[in-house]
Amino acid sequence: MWAWAAPGRALAESHFDSKSEAQTKTCEPYILTTQMAFDPEPQKSLDGRLAQAYPYPPVLGWQQVKIPHVWPKKNVDVTLTAWYRIEWRSECKNAQGVLSPVALGLDALSMAGAVYSNGDLIWTDSSLVPPLSASWNMPRWWQLPRSSLHEGVNTIWIRVTGLAQDQAGIGALYLGSLQKVREHNENSVWRQRTAYLLTGMMSGAVGIIFLVVFLMYRTDRSYGWFALMSLIWVVYLYTVLATDARPFNDNISMTRASVSLFLLYVGCFCQFTWIFGGQHLPRLTQALWLCVLCSVVTIMLAPRAYIREFTQVLFLSGVLVFMLNCLQFQWHAWKTREPRHLLLAACWLIFIIVAVHDLFVIFGAWEGAESWSSVSGPIATVFMALLLGTQLGSQMRRIARFNDELTIKINNARHDLSQALEREHVQRVRNAKAQERVEISHDLHDGLGASLVRSMAMVEQAQQPIPNDRVLSLFKVLRDDLRQVIDHGSSAGVTVPATPIEWMAPLRYRFTNILDDLGIDSEWRVPAQWVAKPTAVQCLALTRVVEESLSNIIKHSRARHVLVECCLADPAKLVLRIQDDGVGFDVAAVRLAGLSVGLRSMEARAQRMGAEFVATSRAGETVLTIALPLARPDLAVV
Repeated sequence: MWAWAAPGRALAESHFDSKSEAQTKTCEPYILTTQMAFDPEPQKSLDGRLAQAYPYPPVLGWQQVKIPHVWPKKNVDVTLTAWYRIEWRSECKNAQGVLSPVALGLDALSMAGAVYSNGDLIWTDSSLVPPLSASWNMPRWWQLPRSSLHEGVNTIWIRVTGLAQDQAGIGALYLGSLQKVREHNENSVWRQRTAYLLTGMMSGAVGIIFLVVFLMYRTDRSYGWFALMSLIWVVYLYTVLATDARPFNDNISMTRASVSLFLLYVGCFCQFTWIFGGQHLPRLTQALWLCVLCSVVTIMLAPRAYIREFTQVLFLSGVLVFMLNCLQFQWHAWKTREPRHLLLAACWLIFIIVAVHDLFVIFGAWEGAESWSSVSGPIATVFMALLLGTQLGSQMRRIARFNDELTIKINNARHDLSQALEREHVQRVRNAKAQERVEISHDLHDGLGASLVRSMAMVEQAQQPIPNDRVLSLFKVLRDDLRQVIDHGSSAGVTVPATPIEWMAPLRYRFTNILDDLGIDSEWRVPAQWVAKPTAVQCLALTRVVEESLSNIIKHSRARHVLVECCLADPAKLVLRIQDDGVGFDVAAVRLAGLSVGLRSMEARAQRMGAEFVATSRAGETVLTIALPLARPDLAVV
């Protein structure tokens, strides 16, 4: 989880093979000398961005070095090229007297380079000019071509191009049989690339998972910080594993980005630790992010000639904060004694041990030791995923228990509600029955009652006995009114008359004769066409209102003239007006006394339709007005 190699561009520590008694007995090739010299004319050995097919090393300036080798520090912003000359010898031959196959392995090369066997080019980086390829963390091996080998001393030329202000040089070199070099290369690839690649994939997957968890469960911010920490670590590992400077234009920018990402990772790491441990440290949090911001700005603005010093100081400062945070959490976990805090403290203790070990490796205190960060990374990632997964599982179980309890309570509430609804339903049925009885009584009063009034009036006004067929006609009218009352409960099958005239025609026919017999002049003002049609139920209710009002006029008013008017001047309103010139009555007194069933019936019908009912009366003029809102045809179509 913690790679020390990337920010400082440090090279892998190892040893190279030298001649020994064991090698002589096992017939292994051995190295005689290793020398290095800077190239004052690097363009001579270039073919565009690649190396020439034949080496052109410098003539002067050669000095003995030990591989791995790091160039001397130079605070200048220039790109330098150095040559390494490795002379070796092999006395291993097969049965035909030909030299046995020899392989060459190289753990690292900073930044870019090319390898020659005697005079033959066997490998070159894709870019030996800025922006340089990045081979500092890319182990490679090659089988030396038989055509390039000869008896006696052979020479391996390694051309290295790097930044003077960065840690350039060459890593561990291995010369030997194909099997041994291949096995060593596989081990190096695992430590330097595969382990980090595996860590990055695991961190990315875990980070995305916990990011989704955080977006769904935002009350626990530790998931969000862990997701951010993991995703930043993935991007940081890209700078460790990248073999070129993309997406940047130069290698120094890649170094700046690498250090910045590591510092941001440390900040997120501390933030996650404090939130997960329930540590409320507002001032320390502000100070931490202020330092991270200042450090990032510093590395971004640092002079190119001194990038190595700034990189080392800021990177080691980040490591120090990382370790201090891990140490303080050990004490916090010991105080709380919570299992999840103790588990996280155990994981952080592993980080402390790995960090201390790798720091000794970086500074050369343990020569030949290997970094532990590559091995500890996948283990720590799995450990953290299990820890947070366990916590998430515990929270999910609590949620499940809460849901079970909530389900029980909901079922109980549902049962209580069903009982209450049942009681309410029974009450509604009773109220509906009572309302239905009231409506039936109103229909009987307004419909059949009006017919009875008309019949009684005709009998009273008759000057001679009424013929049988006339009496039979009256009974048939009463029968038809009774059927209409019975069918009033449902509007199914009832249609709205095509015109207002068709609607008013039955009423006019039924009442005109009786009004004429009583000496009452009647006037009917009805428009020829509907502007907006009422519903069938509204038509029936308006019919009942007209019947009741005319019946009241016949029984009580002693009027000489009646006007029934239907007005559709406003497309959204139907106004029905019944006027007579009778004796009138006191509207307020009648309402207060509650004596007039007809008036209350008409008002109730108007209210059910949503219409406005107005009754005014004085001696010589009584007017009943109903204003019924209608749906406009254009709005209905829309």
